[in-house]
Amino acid sequence: MIVDVALAHLDRPFDYAVPDELAEAARPGVRVRVRFAGRLVDGWLLERVAASEHVGRLSPLSRVVSAEPVLTPVVLGLARAVAERYAGSLADVLRLAIPPRHARAERAVALETVRQVTPVPADPPAAGPWSGYPGGAGLLAGLSQGRPVRAVWAAAPGEDWPAALAAAVLTSAAAGRGALVVLPDQRDVQRVLAAITAAQPGVPVVTLTAQLGPETRYRRWLSLLRGQARIAVGTRAAAFAPVPDLGLAVVWDDGDDLHAESRAPYPHVREVLALRAHLGRHALLVAGHAVTAEAQQLVASGWATALAARREVTRARGPRVQALATGAAGEQGRLPSTAWRVVRDALREGPVLIQVPRSGYLPALACRRCRSVAHCPDCQGPLGLPAGARAATCRLCARVHPGFACPHCGEQQLRAVVVGSSRTAEELGRAFPGVPVRSSGGAGVLGTVADRPAIVVATPGAEPVAERGYAAALLLDGWALLGRADLRAGEEALRRWMAAATLVRPGAQGGSVVLVAEPGHRAVQALLRWDPGWHAARELADRVAARLPPATRLAEVTGAGADVAELVSLAELPGTAEVLGPAPLGGSDPSRGQVRVIVRVPRQDGTALAAALHAAVGVRSARKIGGPTRVRIDPVVLG
Repeated sequence: MIVDVALAHLDRPFDYAVPDELAEAARPGVRVRVRFAGRLVDGWLLERVAASEHVGRLSPLSRVVSAEPVLTPVVLGLARAVAERYAGSLADVLRLAIPPRHARAERAVALETVRQVTPVPADPPAAGPWSGYPGGAGLLAGLSQGRPVRAVWAAAPGEDWPAALAAAVLTSAAAGRGALVVLPDQRDVQRVLAAITAAQPGVPVVTLTAQLGPETRYRRWLSLLRGQARIAVGTRAAAFAPVPDLGLAVVWDDGDDLHAESRAPYPHVREVLALRAHLGRHALLVAGHAVTAEAQQLVASGWATALAARREVTRARGPRVQALATGAAGEQGRLPSTAWRVVRDALREGPVLIQVPRSGYLPALACRRCRSVAHCPDCQGPLGLPAGARAATCRLCARVHPGFACPHCGEQQLRAVVVGSSRTAEELGRAFPGVPVRSSGGAGVLGTVADRPAIVVATPGAEPVAERGYAAALLLDGWALLGRADLRAGEEALRRWMAAATLVRPGAQGGSVVLVAEPGHRAVQALLRWDPGWHAARELADRVAARLPPATRLAEVTGAGADVAELVSLAELPGTAEVLGPAPLGGSDPSRGQVRVIVRVPRQDGTALAAALHAAVGVRSARKIGGPTRVRIDPVVLG
C-alpha cells in the first residue's frame, strides 16, 4: 500500500497485514487507515498478496475508510508515470488525482440505482465544423473506429470551437468509448457543456471544476467511476478523471497557465493527457487558436498530426487585422488616430472589444526624469497608483508614499509605465461620451455582451462573447506583452491576441482588429497572416538552437544556496547534464540567500534526470537536515 505522507524518502509501497474482519472490504484501490511512525495516516491499498518479503511481524490495517475502489489500475498507472516525469512522489500525484472522500456523497451514490448510460446515436455526427480542415474527416473517422489518432488543432478565426469539440466527443461516444475534455476555466467548461447537450440532448455529461463543493465534486467523480456517465468536461484536475473506456482526451488552449498545476510535482495538463493517451492507446486532441512550441514538438516528432484550416477558410472567416506602432506615421500617444477612427466607426455597428494587458488603474510607475521603475523604499515592491488615490502605493506591502523621491536622480514626479484596464475604461469613457463602457477582468468577469453599441474593456482571458461577434477589437499595449521577461513572451502574446481576435465578426461583415504593436515582430506577423503553425515552428526551431524545452528537458531547483548545492551534488545526474547557476532568485530576500540552479539534459535523458533529482530529494528528506528545496521539471515560466 501507499501511505499518504509528504516525505520523499517514504515514496515506496509498504506491507501491512489484513485482519480477518477486514478481509472482505480490503480490496485493491480502497482507502485505508494504518499506523505509521506512531500515528494514524491515510493510504491506498495497491494489491493483496499471500506472503510478504518483509522480515518480521507486519502491522495490521487499522481500518478500511471506504469500500469504494477509488484507485483504479488506470489512475494508478497514470499517477506513476506522472510522478516519474516530474520527479515527484506517487502520494503527491494521487492527492491531485483523487478528490478527498465525502462520506455523505458516497452514501447517497451508494443508495442510487446505477442507471444505464443514455444511448448515443448509432451513427457518429456529421463532420460539420471539421469540414473546413484537411484531415478533419479523418480525425472523426479514426474516432468512430476507435483508433488512437493524435492531432494538434489550430482553430480557424471565428470557429465555433465548442461545437467542433462536441462533434469529436460525440463521435467517440457513438463508438462506445468515453471522452474527456479539459479546459482552462469555468466559462469554457460551460460553453462546451452547452454545445454537447445541444448536439445530443440527454447524453450524460459530468462536469468537474474547482468551483464545485467537495460533496458535489466527489459525487460526480463517483458517477464516472461507476460508469453512470462516459463523458467528462472539466478544469485542470479532471485530467485524472476515471472516465470508463476512454477513447478521446482533449485539452483546449494548452498554452494557458491555468493548465499548470501549482502543487507538487507541478504537472501540466497537456503532458498528463499525452501520457494517458500513450498508456491507454487512445486518441488525443491538443487544441487552441494558437499552437504552443510543446504542441509543435508533438507534430515535429511524428507523434501527432497538424490540423489547420484551408487558407480560403481562414480568409473568409477572419477579420481584417492591421498593426500600428505607437508613434508611426507621425501619430503619438497610446491610442493612434487610426485606431480611434476604427473604434468610432465600429460603434455604429455593435460592441467594440478593447484588450488591455494589465488590470488596475496605473499598476506600474517610473521616475519621470530617468525612467527607473519605482520601488517601495520599505520592501522593494513595485509602486502603483490605485483608482482614486493621490499618492503612489506599494502593491506588496500597501504602504503609501506621498513624498517619494527617485533614489537614482532625486526626481519626485512619477510617470505611468503601464496603464491598467480601469484607467483605460475611464479614458475611453471621456473619448466616447454617451457610449456605455463595461469592464471584464479580475473578480468581475462577464460571460456575454448584448449586440448593441458599447465599449468592453477586458484583460486577456476575460473577454466576454458578443452575441453576433464584436464589430471591432483594439489590442492595446502590445509592447507590454512582447516585452515580458519570459522566453515564452511572443508565444503568449500571440495566444492572447488570437483569442480576442476570433471573437470579432469576419471581415466580410465589417469586422476589424487593430493591434498596437511593432508590425515587424514575429508574433505580430503571425496574427496578421493568421498562421499560428508558422509561428510555432519558428519558435520550436529557436528552442532547439538554444537547447530549451521542449527540445530539451530542464529542471529548476530553488531554495537556499547551501541546500540547492547539496541537492545537486547528491543527484547522480546523467553524463549529458549541464548545470547552470546558481543565480539569485528574483524577488526573494537577498539575506536569505535564495538561489536557482538549472539542470539541462537532452530530451531522451529526461526520465533519468527526474529520477536522479527525486532520489536526491529522498536522501535529504531521510537525513532531516537543511531547509526545503523545490524541484520543477520544465517549468512554464522560463525567465
